[in-house]
Amino acid sequence: MTPIINVIIPAFNEAESIAHVVNDVPNIVSEIIVVSNNSTDATEENARKAGATVLTENLKGYGYACLKGLDYIAKKTKKPDIIVFLDGDYSDYPQELTKIVEPITSQNIDLVIGARVKKLREQGAMTLPQIFGNWLATNLMSLFFNANFTDLGPFRAIKYNKLLALKMEDKTYGWTIEMQLKALKQNLSYTEIPVNYRNRIGKSKVSGTIKGAIFAGVKILGWIFKYSVKK
Repeated sequence: MTPIINVIIPAFNEAESIAHVVNDVPNIVSEIIVVSNNSTDATEENARKAGATVLTENLKGYGYACLKGLDYIAKKTKKPDIIVFLDGDYSDYPQELTKIVEPITSQNIDLVIGARVKKLREQGAMTLPQIFGNWLATNLMSLFFNANFTDLGPFRAIKYNKLLALKMEDKTYGWTIEMQLKALKQNLSYTEIPVNYRNRIGKSKVSGTIKGAIFAGVKILGWIFKYSVKK
């Protein structure tokens, strides 16, 4: 049976890129949900014109946007089998969604992370703080939890029922690390798939600012140490 796939794309002022992202999502996806995270530009209009379902979340934060998308899905009569998360800045290659979901559909894997490996990464696509933060976080997860993650990449797929069981709660920068840590705690099966990664359209709201990079780092480390001492 063909799985039902929904995509959630958090977006804050991504008017220049969002239509490209939506248009490049493969047609195996049943619904593309763009969550405008208090955008003040034409993000919502452009996403809607490209064919996406558009929601608005005025509370700013990546996690807030993701939770808004999940709240919308929870009210649907026909629930999806797989949820894919994808950024709205066009740094990911949406057409690679097919290989992101493949381990779920063919191997019954619970969670798949798109790993932004160096050989497939455009020069400058990840900042030094991002590269260091990923290295530190994944090495700490390996140390504390014997995990095999190499990235906290936002392009990821997860079975919908498994995602619900994680009871996600982070409202801002810690969403990705929370998901991976809770997946480890609940013994979900997981794998990584190397993905291409390019320079985003526009300026990053996290890695592009000192404040954003610091807060993201604090959130990531906070989740890791919280779970390292949690029974």
